[in-house]
Amino acid sequence: MIKNYIVDTTCNDMRIDRWIRNKLGKIPQGLIEKSLRLGKIKINKKKVKSSFKIKKNDQIELYDFKFEERINQKKILFNPSNQIIKSNEELIIDNNENFIVLNKDAGISVQGGTKSKKNLIDIFKKSEIFNDTKPYSVHRLDKDTSGVFLLAKNRETAQLLTSLFRLRKVYKTYLAICHGELEKDSGEWKEDLIRYDNGKKIIEKAKTLFKVLDKNSNSSLVELKPITGRKHQLRKQLFNIGHSIYGDSKYKSLTKTKGINKQLMLHAYEIKFMIKDKKYTYKALLPDYFKKLLKVKRLNYLNLK
Repeated sequence: MIKNYIVDTTCNDMRIDRWIRNKLGKIPQGLIEKSLRLGKIKINKKKVKSSFKIKKNDQIELYDFKFEERINQKKILFNPSNQIIKSNEELIIDNNENFIVLNKDAGISVQGGTKSKKNLIDIFKKSEIFNDTKPYSVHRLDKDTSGVFLLAKNRETAQLLTSLFRLRKVYKTYLAICHGELEKDSGEWKEDLIRYDNGKKIIEKAKTLFKVLDKNSNSSLVELKPITGRKHQLRKQLFNIGHSIYGDSKYKSLTKTKGINKQLMLHAYEIKFMIKDKKYTYKALLPDYFKKLLKVKRLNYLNLK
C-alpha cells in the first residue's frame, strides 16, 4: 500500500524526519531511520537520509509504512464557529505579512491537547488571515493570562521569533494585582523554582525585575519584567513572597475574598523586540474585569506608559 503526500509551503525546507513526526505522529526516530534506509519512505521516488530537507511540491511516498499503531493519543481538534473566529480576529493589534499580534482573552489556550479544546491555533487555522499558510506558536501564555500574544505566519518567521525568545531578545512586561502591600517598591527576584515532569523533580533558575506602580494596605499593582521564561514563573514568585495574584487558584493566598477572585489578574501588557534593525513595540489594553478590580481596590493605573 502506497500513500502519497505533496509538500506545501508551510513545510518548505523542513527535515524529512521532522515532517514525518508533524504529519503522522510521534514516530520513534529509529523507525524513521530504518524505514528511510529500506526505502519505505522516498522523496520524489528516491531514497534519502533523515537530515534531507524537503521542498515545496516534493512528492513523499510511504510504502507499507506501519505508523498507525505508533501514534500517541491525538489532540482534540477544536472546530470554531464563524462567530468565535470573528471575535478573535477583532482582538488583533497588528497584522502584517509575517505575523499577527493580538490581545488574547483570558480562558483560552494557545494550543489544543488531549484535554483542552478551545485554542488559538485551531481558531486561526480557519481564519481567512491564514488562508495560504497556517499559524505558528512562538511563545507561551498561560490559558488564564490575558494580553499581548504573537502568532507567526510562516516557518521562517516562526524560527526567527522563537530564537529571539530563546536568546532573551524579546522584552515582556506584565501587570498583576496582588494580595497585600509589597514591602519593596522595586527590585529583582532571583531564585530556584521547582517543577515536576512525569514525577521527575526539575530545578530552574528564575529572574524577574519588579516595580510597584501603586499599593495600599490590602493590595498592590505590580509591573513585572521576566528575564527568564519558566513555567508559571511570575505566579510562583509572587506566591513565594506571600503576595499571590488575585484569582490564582493554583498559587493562592490564604486570604479569602468574595466575588472578585474568579479570574486571574495577570495581564501581558507590552512586548518589544527588533527584527533587521526595525523596532517593534505592542501594548495590549487592560480587560474590563482587570480595571474593575483596580477601582474596587483603589489602585491607580492611569499613569501607565
